[in-house]
Amino acid sequence: MAAESRAAKQARAKKILDLLARAYPDAKIALDFRTPFELLVATILSAQCTDERVNMVTPALFRKYPTARELARARTPSLEKEIRSTGFFRAKARSLLGMSKALVEHHGGEVPEALEALVELPGVGLKTANVVIGNAFGGQALAVDTHVFRVSQRLGLARSDDPNEIHDQLVALLPRESLTQATHLMITHGRRTCVARKPACPVCPVRALCPWPDKTGAPARRA
Repeated sequence: MAAESRAAKQARAKKILDLLARAYPDAKIALDFRTPFELLVATILSAQCTDERVNMVTPALFRKYPTARELARARTPSLEKEIRSTGFFRAKARSLLGMSKALVEHHGGEVPEALEALVELPGVGLKTANVVIGNAFGGQALAVDTHVFRVSQRLGLARSDDPNEIHDQLVALLPRESLTQATHLMITHGRRTCVARKPACPVCPVRALCPWPDKTGAPARRA
């Protein structure tokens, strides 16, 4: 089989995004937040945890610690207890405290908009930073979570064992103005259809454009 040209892959990627947008018109971030700080906290908590569980924990957390200044003064045992149900609570508490103290010390308690400044915060990597940029600040940013990592590779849009390399490949491939929405669409597709085990390939809206060799079942017939 001939290798796909860059132009052909870009055209296929655009068609995939168009079809996913039709299939999932409600695709959006699932974490509840009102401010950039709240989204930053929620995204840190979402590591190895469902968004639904995070949304159960954050209302009380944000009432007690509405800004970085309050969270920076939190006592570690209390904070660990409050976020325990999100898993890895000790590491997450360290990240939240370190992040909040850094915001107070270096950014006047406010979340910076620049990627370079965000990734310097304790507990904040490329994915978390891009979630904040794309959803709290309205920028265009691609966040590679487990769903984007899986879906993009099954669709043949990127290939690597490193999420940061997947990010770079997708950013180079996808239209700049669609990066944030592309994140939402691939996450939604990964949750509802292209799941890790037994993906629903017969009803997949982009099956015809997907080169993955391990598709399940036959295409669904139209009534």
